[in-house]
Amino acid sequence: MAPTLQTHTTNPLTHYPQALERAAQIRFLVLDVDGVLTNGQVFFGPDGRELVKGFDIQDGLGIKLLQSIGVECAVITGRHSKMVLGRCDELGIAHVFTGVQDKKSALDDLQKKVTCNPAIDLAVMGDDWPDLAIMQSAALRIAPAQAHEAVRQIAHYVTRAKGGFGAVREACDLILKAQDQYDSLLTKAKG
Repeated sequence: MAPTLQTHTTNPLTHYPQALERAAQIRFLVLDVDGVLTNGQVFFGPDGRELVKGFDIQDGLGIKLLQSIGVECAVITGRHSKMVLGRCDELGIAHVFTGVQDKKSALDDLQKKVTCNPAIDLAVMGDDWPDLAIMQSAALRIAPAQAHEAVRQIAHYVTRAKGGFGAVREACDLILKAQDQYDSLLTKAKG
């Protein structure tokens, strides 16, 4: 039996402060969809088209909170989906790339439109092999709990939550805490 890899990529966060250090510089968060913003299941109707996607409402609030402190968000996904476009529109995510076969090229296109230095202020959250190329160039690499082993191995932070069940909110909270914004936003929410 092969030994279990023990890396700096797993929780609890207090044992791995490098995730907080990296998150303190983040100005841009790029998210995959299936397996990150959703649980990764795809439901098809009788016409062979995608029928429904489920998004976690707390993930959406986390994205809005990041945007409120000036952290921009983008979505790069391999599938075309009107539901993704609708959710991104609802959340005010201006940079949305769907049906992408080469996520690295999409990230390169994004960098031409925004000011971002991947090695310093970019975070990427992905769950499977198509996300590896863009994650490798990011200052902060985040994976949801159920991410493929190859993704978890390169991640700086692996959430406790699974994709579609609050993993993005956990990543957003990490960034908010690292940038000393979490407590003031929570106090404001309490009224």
